[in-house]
Amino acid sequence: METTTNPMTTNTTKSIAINYGLYLGGVLSLVTVLAYAVNLDLFTKWWFGVAIMILVIVVGVLSSIKSKALLNGFISFKGAFSSYFITILIGLVISSIISFVIFNVIDQEASVVLQEKIIETQVEMMRGFGTPEESIAGIVEEMQKQENLYSLTNILQGIVFQLVGFSVVGLIVALVVKKEPIEA
Repeated sequence: METTTNPMTTNTTKSIAINYGLYLGGVLSLVTVLAYAVNLDLFTKWWFGVAIMILVIVVGVLSSIKSKALLNGFISFKGAFSSYFITILIGLVISSIISFVIFNVIDQEASVVLQEKIIETQVEMMRGFGTPEESIAGIVEEMQKQENLYSLTNILQGIVFQLVGFSVVGLIVALVVKKEPIEA
């Protein structure tokens, strides 16, 4: 069965994904700026990371659903996944650029302070799990050797790892959202 795609429809679903990606990038950037301005400790809280992750997934899902609605309730697996993925990609790239600017251009010291806070949080967590002090000392030593958390290399690696993780969710979303027209 061969399906033809209307170029106008593809551009419109792509524009929906791009718009949602811009919204996501704006919201993630705003959250990053507010967390930076209010309290760097927010970056070390597990619930903060979970909230961000849920936000990213919800906006990706909304993008796929909106694209499906635009196509009169029918969307292919590829179309649903593409809408989700483009949204996530744009949002993460915008947010990462903002993080890079904040922690490398505006306030390099904040990156150092944040790295220290992350190490402290990790030590508390490991102690809570009963990790031996010798092991904790070794892990802390390795963490202290790490370069700037917000270096270009680390940010690019972060984007790739996040895209892989969110893509797994996106595949599930595409399976749920897809709906092919029934041909007689």
